[in-house]
Amino acid sequence: METFCSRRGSRARGGVEENILAIIDGNDSKDTQDANDDRIVFLQAVRAASLDQDKAAPPTFKMCEAVFQILRVVKSPELIMESFRLLDEIEKRFPRVDLSDKGAESSQPMVVEEAWSPFVFSSDITAGKEDTAGECSSGPFDSAVFYLLIQDLAEVINTTKFSTLDIKSLRKMLMFQYLINVLEGDFVSRNKAYEETMKWMFVKESLLSMLLSSRRISYKVLMKDCLSIMCGLCQVSGELDNDLASSNSSMEKPSQHEDIAVVLALPEVRNATRTAMQKLLTMIMDLDMSRKKADSQGSTTRADGVRTPLIEIILDELTYDTDMLSHFLQTYSEPKWKLEIVMQYFAKYTAKPSVRTRRSDNSVEYDGTLIGIFKCFSNVSSMKNITKKISKDVVQILLAHGFQAHLSLPSPHNEVKCNFDSKDKVKRNTLVELCENLISAYRSLKSSYGKMEILPLGKEALFTAAAILSMET
Repeated sequence: METFCSRRGSRARGGVEENILAIIDGNDSKDTQDANDDRIVFLQAVRAASLDQDKAAPPTFKMCEAVFQILRVVKSPELIMESFRLLDEIEKRFPRVDLSDKGAESSQPMVVEEAWSPFVFSSDITAGKEDTAGECSSGPFDSAVFYLLIQDLAEVINTTKFSTLDIKSLRKMLMFQYLINVLEGDFVSRNKAYEETMKWMFVKESLLSMLLSSRRISYKVLMKDCLSIMCGLCQVSGELDNDLASSNSSMEKPSQHEDIAVVLALPEVRNATRTAMQKLLTMIMDLDMSRKKADSQGSTTRADGVRTPLIEIILDELTYDTDMLSHFLQTYSEPKWKLEIVMQYFAKYTAKPSVRTRRSDNSVEYDGTLIGIFKCFSNVSSMKNITKKISKDVVQILLAHGFQAHLSLPSPHNEVKCNFDSKDKVKRNTLVELCENLISAYRSLKSSYGKMEILPLGKEALFTAAAILSMET
């Protein structure tokens, strides 16, 4: 792979490393107050040496490894949170992969090969030493251990009452967040370099690609567990808020709740875990898109393997589970892929007829655009053909979320300006047409199904569309 390498890790001072590591020497497996006090001092020393100085050198491999070890084994909420924050800040301050500034033609990822990473993908790394994911006391994460971590998270989120989560569950969620931040820091730069150079090797050698291509995991099961986690987090959101509100009296008495710090951290940890899962799913879909481009250019080989695109797995799961559809679209907010999922969902049921008949002559054919979808529902014949296959509630969910996703796209997709040139007029007219057709679609549904109740998110979409139209009158 064409990369630039820096021996950055070797710059960290050997004497400083020895002095800092000596603070916790011999305390790796101890669970005493004295050992935890030493760990706090150690974390403070790493922060002071690596982050609290303008021109500080990054922590050494052994220092990072020791911080990660604390996150994996300690039982103190304070130490778990602090070790997570420190690792996350180190990752942001000293990125492992970055892009060169030599222009698009020569842009390529600069890789610090000697930098520490929580991931190691090698055939001689085994997962047999772990009792459960994330509880391994030593060694890096490989695909199998990450797979087990996802399985544990799915079990925690979907079978445990969120207000009674324990220290281990808190640690797993924070560890997952950190690992996703590492994958993101590595993948985004590589994928950007690929888009500029079309060199597939940049993406192929990303941590994310190596993680998903491992034969030691079931990729489809992994993705289904990820969807389950994301939808489960959405489902428990209201439940957690209610539980926390009703538990204030008991939280005032520490003796009745040993892990008050965990309970207090739950809303933030829950939301951050959901954000991390969205990052993971988005990166995988971006990876699939890059892989598709590389396939079309003949850049891939049989060694790259075959993997079902994530969007197909998502559509299959959402098609057969209405509750999951609602929860997923409610919690997944990345507009580009959210809109694509809605479009492809509708495309399953609005396919262009291969043979024209008298019956189909009165139907509106789907033209592959969001406005085209709305027009299908404005036409009674097309609408009834679709609602035979999709329930009216699901239709409302898809229409509203598709509209909201379009509005969330960055300009120039949806700008409305008072002063505009000819190009801006096209943008404005497109958005106006979209709003008019959304309203028309709901009117058609309401007139055909008089007893149909418009869902709250449908009312919100209609209110937004009406507000945009009022600006243009």
